[in-house]
Amino acid sequence: MAGHSKWKNIQRRKNAQDAKRGKTFMRHAKEIYIAAKQDGGDPGMNPTLRTAIDKAKADNMPNENIERNINKATGNLNGAGYEEITYEGYGPGGVAVVVNALTDNKNRTASEVRSAFKKNDGNLGENGSVLFMFDRKGYIVIVNEGDAIDEDEMTLEAIEAGAEDIVTQDGAYEIYTTPEAFQEVVDHLTKGGYTIEDSEVTFIPQTYNRLAEDDEEKMLNLIEALEESEDVQDIYHNLEESS
Repeated sequence: MAGHSKWKNIQRRKNAQDAKRGKTFMRHAKEIYIAAKQDGGDPGMNPTLRTAIDKAKADNMPNENIERNINKATGNLNGAGYEEITYEGYGPGGVAVVVNALTDNKNRTASEVRSAFKKNDGNLGENGSVLFMFDRKGYIVIVNEGDAIDEDEMTLEAIEAGAEDIVTQDGAYEIYTTPEAFQEVVDHLTKGGYTIEDSEVTFIPQTYNRLAEDDEEKMLNLIEALEESEDVQDIYHNLEESS
């Protein structure tokens, strides 16, 4: 993990999504729906739902939209049901790619994902062909604006709460946890007065793949093409971007 900044990739993704706020709201809505459907509509008893709500609010999603999707999931409103699907494959230069989607139409989603890979020199693989190259981890970002944070103090706080690793890079602290300890670390740091810039349970590559300039451009085009699909929620890959 050390030496690579996942935060840089997240910033690029956020900048792209900010230009597509309607699609961003749709993705949040689906995440909230699935979380509430699986483990109930009470954020106090459902950490996954609480995280999904926090992310939606960070993107200024209205509370009424959030409540409506919770109610749909718990049976209090009629509405479309969503299914979670994972696709695995390879991008240009052999970059490992995992795509998580939430959809009410599997054929449409499969067609969009397959087309994105095909048009950008990638190919889809079988289930299990790529996912073994990633570890499931909790991931938390705290940005040190104006060097206002005491690094030693924050590190101690995070470790005491259950953090496994902390990477300082690009003006940010990237904190890694087990999935089980994720919410406890988030809550502990928030109560300690730290502002969480980003947090999620995600897939972290075990190794990274550095590409030649042409292949890297094709890989970034693949990511952008996948992000165009309203059904695609998350894209995980092991590309190490050159800049």
